[in-house]
Amino acid sequence: MARGSTLPAPRRGLRGAIAYRGGEGMLAWAFHRISGVAVWAFVILHVIDIYLVGGNPDAYNELLQIYASPPGRVMETLLGAALFYHALNGMRIVVMDLWPALTAYHRQLWRIVWITFFALGLPGAYIILKPIWELAK
Repeated sequence: MARGSTLPAPRRGLRGAIAYRGGEGMLAWAFHRISGVAVWAFVILHVIDIYLVGGNPDAYNELLQIYASPPGRVMETLLGAALFYHALNGMRIVVMDLWPALTAYHRQLWRIVWITFFALGLPGAYIILKPIWELAK
């Protein structure tokens, strides 16, 4: 919004109440929080499964079978995506903190994050999901 401009009139009704009115910065923040929660949940699950190695080896072996199953592979891919986005967006935030003049280019930096995410993430997802397609043959 340009300097000196006025705020738009609030939207009325249900659509106005739930309509998204933010920009790239708000989406980046939301995705960063969601990916952070996903990474935190994985760390908790990882602590539990490492405990099972010594505490209950049979349960650990069953858990490994879940990880190796097609749903487990999909979850592993989603975890990788969350970790990768969180890391890339975190680097974008650090760059803007270290060089405040670059905050004027936060949209372009966020687009670079997404280009890098898809350029490197899709081949990684293919590698993780490849055993699922090999099982289907």
